[in-house]
Amino acid sequence: MSRLPGRRLAAMLAVLAGAPVSAVAACPGQTQLEMNDCAAAAHGIADAELNAVWSVVKPQMDSAGVGARLLDAQRKWIDFRDAACAAEVALFEGGSIAPLVYSNCLTRLTQRRTEDLRALVN
Repeated sequence: MSRLPGRRLAAMLAVLAGAPVSAVAACPGQTQLEMNDCAAAAHGIADAELNAVWSVVKPQMDSAGVGARLLDAQRKWIDFRDAACAAEVALFEGGSIAPLVYSNCLTRLTQRRTEDLRALVN
């Protein structure tokens, strides 16, 4: 997964768990590769949190009779997220920072979607 030393990665993940991802603040690695790896790990964390929230929200929406609509919306959101991040990273295509920009976009949008899903059950 990551090429960062264990303690350093653990510290970064602890920071990422409680705050939005910022390329400079959250992933301050010494090399572009370290920053890219950290940003990818942050997206993994955000995606895991989204999936955990989904596993609570979807059954509740199924019980309310609107689970199919939520599933359709989620699939459309995934298409939107992917297209939005592809557009955002296009400016950096071919550059070493492109993976960082793409991962940060995925993380940011995934965190927002997680909050939107949480709001459905709160």
